[in-house]
Amino acid sequence: MSAISVRLPDSLHEATKVLAKEEHISINHFITLAISEKLSALGSEKFLEERAKRADRKRFLKVLKNSPNIEPEDFDKI
Repeated sequence: MSAISVRLPDSLHEATKVLAKEEHISINHFITLAISEKLSALGSEKFLEERAKRADRKRFLKVLKNSPNIEPEDFDKI
């Protein structure tokens, strides 16, 4: 495990303390989770961009054409 020193604006540090306390976790744990979430989001974005490059519109429309034409349940409607 590595240790790093990070300079935070006072307002960001205070907000982090408050949220960590509300979640009943340490500031270190809160920051670790925040970094993990950001890395996951960026990784997902990259994955989706790469996957989109392999997309085939004709195949998509064929699958869509063969899908049932049904209305969503009430709880799925926005």
